[in-house]
Amino acid sequence: MSGPIAQPATRGAIAVTVDNIDVIFARAGRAVQALDRISFQVADGAFVAIVGPSGCGKSTLLKLVAGLRQPTKGRITLYGRPIQGPRSDVGIVFQSPILLPWRTVLDNVMLPIDVLGLDRVSHRAKARELLALVGLAGFEDAYPQELSGGMQQRAAIARALVYDAPLLMMDEPFGALDAMTREQMNLEVQRIWAASGKTVIFITHSIAEAVFLADRVIVLSPRPGRVLSIFDNNAPRPRHFDDMAQPEFNRLVRDIRHLLGGSGAATGLH
Repeated sequence: MSGPIAQPATRGAIAVTVDNIDVIFARAGRAVQALDRISFQVADGAFVAIVGPSGCGKSTLLKLVAGLRQPTKGRITLYGRPIQGPRSDVGIVFQSPILLPWRTVLDNVMLPIDVLGLDRVSHRAKARELLALVGLAGFEDAYPQELSGGMQQRAAIARALVYDAPLLMMDEPFGALDAMTREQMNLEVQRIWAASGKTVIFITHSIAEAVFLADRVIVLSPRPGRVLSIFDNNAPRPRHFDDMAQPEFNRLVRDIRHLLGGSGAATGLH
């Protein structure tokens, strides 16, 4: 990881600016456009979800914001600084927790500290605090194989937060979990976000999940991914599953689903 650590501005200032991004891949000797003129902004401390059909470029967009690849055209900034390479101020949680089986839960959370060469003593205390925050107090010395899938993903979230990156990117983090665990993790990530004050960009195939979690939902078209619309969600927090029965919730889910082509069956969205 490289690049200066961007410092958050005042709450509500712009954290991320994606400005007219194109991504073109070379595939089988021809050019394939993955993203087309993508533009949006994310306020500091906001929770933003990105939804769209499979293959629309959601994960590619995450990699761009994280500095893991460069756009063909356009510019992305984090707190006003251009993103030009991998960043130490962006935490990432993937669909798979990717925990090292030979390291304890605490040592897995400490992995970015070891990679970045940061002070282990102070960050070890921080890691313990984060494990308590995500509900894993008492499991510090356990190994990944001793944890459930949801517990492993909580450890991955703690790992992404341990070096205090202001931006947390989450790429389908609950896609591999069963329905009941996924619902519980939705409540957990809402609680963790509120407690940590981080800016979150959350990628999901689930429209209902996006509406439940996010302040704003960015809807991408089929490939090449374009921003079809950005929906504001002003529902009060904390949100509860009973809120999903409210007319406002269902109206927003319906509007997004209709924008993407009706029932969602053809796109894999639900």
